[in-house]
Formats: sequence, C-alpha cells, structure tokens
Amino acid sequence: MAETTTLDALRQNVRPRIRFDRNELSGAFGDIGTDLPLIVGMILAAKLDPASVLTMFGLMQLLTGLAYGLPMPAQPLKAMAVLVISGKATASMLYGGGLAIGITMLVLTVTGLMDWLAMAVPKSVVRGIQCGLGLQLAILALTQYVPSEGGRGYVLAAIAFAVTLLLLGNRVFPPAPLLIVLGVAYAFTFKVSAGVLAHSLAFRLPQIRTPSAGDILAGFIVLALPQLPLSLGNSILATRQIAEDLFPQRPIGIRKISYTYSLMNLINPFFGGVPTCHGSGGMAGHYAFGGRTGGSIVIYGSIYLTLGLFLSHGFQTAIELFPRPVLGVILAFEGLVLIRLIRDMASSAADFTVVVLVALMCVGLPYGYVIGLVVGTIAAHFLKARLSGLAK
Repeated sequence: MAETTTLDALRQNVRPRIRFDRNELSGAFGDIGTDLPLIVGMILAAKLDPASVLTMFGLMQLLTGLAYGLPMPAQPLKAMAVLVISGKATASMLYGGGLAIGITMLVLTVTGLMDWLAMAVPKSVVRGIQCGLGLQLAILALTQYVPSEGGRGYVLAAIAFAVTLLLLGNRVFPPAPLLIVLGVAYAFTFKVSAGVLAHSLAFRLPQIRTPSAGDILAGFIVLALPQLPLSLGNSILATRQIAEDLFPQRPIGIRKISYTYSLMNLINPFFGGVPTCHGSGGMAGHYAFGGRTGGSIVIYGSIYLTLGLFLSHGFQTAIELFPRPVLGVILAFEGLVLIRLIRDMASSAADFTVVVLVALMCVGLPYGYVIGLVVGTIAAHFLKARLSGLAK
C-alpha cells in the first residue's frame, strides 16, 4: 500500500515535457508584449526582411521549447534591439553582432568562466536584476503601451486588466486567449481590413546572409559589448534562478542555458534572424499565463512562423492584430511576477538591501544592469563579511 502511494505521488510530480492544452495556449502569449514591439522596431528601423526575422524567431522558440520541455523562451537581445531601433547600428552590424555574441558566450561556457560567474554572483544580486527588470516592464507597460491608443486604448486596457485579474491562475479558463480575441476584435473593428489582410498572403522563405569579418568586429564593439552584462545577469543567471524557483523538480544547469544561447546566435545571422537570448522575464510571463511545458513555447513559435512564412508581405497590417494596450497588460503582469520573486530575500536585511540597490540601479542608471551586477556583487560580499565580523 505504501509503495502504491509513493508511485502515485511520483506520477503527480512528473510533468510532461510537451503538452498542448488551453493552459499552454494561454501561456504562449505571456511574453508577446516584450518581444513583438522590439522585433517590429528593429525591422522598421534597420529595414530588415520581415520573413527572415519572423521565421527565424519562430524557429528559435521551437528549438528551446523542444530542448528544455519547459516554458524557456527565446527573446530578442534587448540592448542590441534598443541600439538598432535608435539608429546606432545597421542591419549588417546587427548580424555581425549576433554572431560575435554567440562566439563570446560559447568561449565563456567552454572555458568554465560562466560557471565561475554563477558562483561569484550572490542570489540577492540576481533577485535585484529580476526586480529591476520587472519594474522596467511594468513602467514601460503603463507609460507607453496602455496610453498608445488614446481613450479607446485605456478602455481596452481596463477590460483586458479586469479579465486578467479575474482569470489569472485559472486552469479551466486561462486569460490570455480571451485577451488575444479581445485584441483581434478591436483591431478588426478600428484598424485592420480583413480584405487587405487576405490579399497580403504570400509564401516567403528566409534570406541567406554571410556576415563579413568587418561586420563581426563592428557588431562586437557597438552591440555585443553593451549587451554582454545584461545577458550574463538576466539571460543566464536570472533565468537559471527563475527556472529553479518555478520548476525545482527540473533543474537546469548554467552550461545548458549558455550553450543554447550561443547556438541560437551561431545560426540566426546566416538566415537573417535577429540575435536572441533566454530571459527570466519571458519564463515568468509564460508561467504567469499558464505555461508549464515546452508546449507553450512551441505554440508561440508557430505564431511567428506563420506570420513569417505567410503574412510577412503584409507585415505592417498583420502586426495591428495585437493592439499595444493589450500587450501592455500582458507586459505589466509579466513584470509583477518578477517583482514578487524578491519575497524570499525579505527575511535578511542585508540581502534585501542589495536587492533594492541593484533594482534601482537597473532601472535608473545608464548601463544599469552592468553597474548593478558589479556594484551589487561587491556590496553583497562586503555586507556578508561585515556581518560575519560583527557576529564574532
């Protein structure tokens, strides 16, 4: 009888790697508020080929969803995206920078430097990075996304917020599908013509590209170097931490996360894809809206594949199907999930101080993530030594 009880408990704790149901469908949209605006911004600013960008981004989602069997996302590299959108880098530099950071991350992983960094950076610093990112996402949602459609946008966001608040965590009626239906209905009512969208259907494949040595060098200096600290802090360390928080029964090593990060960026540049990484915010978003397996990521990737292969000709019409006020609500809840993670630091005054310090640096300073990572690590070790000395 005891053996049967133990087996039943084990079966309950074992999650399938890939599942397709209403909750995985809902979780699939948990990171769209972060990804889609950055992708759209890069396509328009650098005149990238939409078919290449969208198709490769979808393929990277499939790669990570199948490789991890968890809602492990692929996201655009944020620092690189901002530099491209602001006009400080060309398309060629973007592809070169993607290849450069892929090689850099591979070297850090193979040499063991990534493991050393994981041991050197305290958990309180990682929590601070997560909190800072959560605050940034929430501020972005409230200041730019929600107001973007004027009065109608506020009403749309209020309805989306109420739906999310009522259904968040509901495994029978998860919120994200209703939000997407709400957004699409709004788009067809006020912004999108079904006839124009239908006429934009056309099959297109990604374009083959070969970054030159000059592109790689320029991309490394202009794009990869500013991106690297954010990637180390959020894409690697914070992602490993949130995976441990949300899926303790499925431990993921630093090396695996680093290898798949590197692999994505060794592939993307040759097919016109934007550089991608993993991210704690993305996993938090997918989880918050119901994703528990790689199925949510596979569904999410399939959306981008469909847009890239069949709707990239009408790219600017297709993106209107996802109104920014709805994306803002999704983004805000993604940020709240990250901010809530700091609760395990509240019992230690020293740890909580470091969390707040790092979070404020990430939000308020230029290159805040690199400053927060370095200063926070020094402060954490100093406070630990100081408290140890007082204890003696």
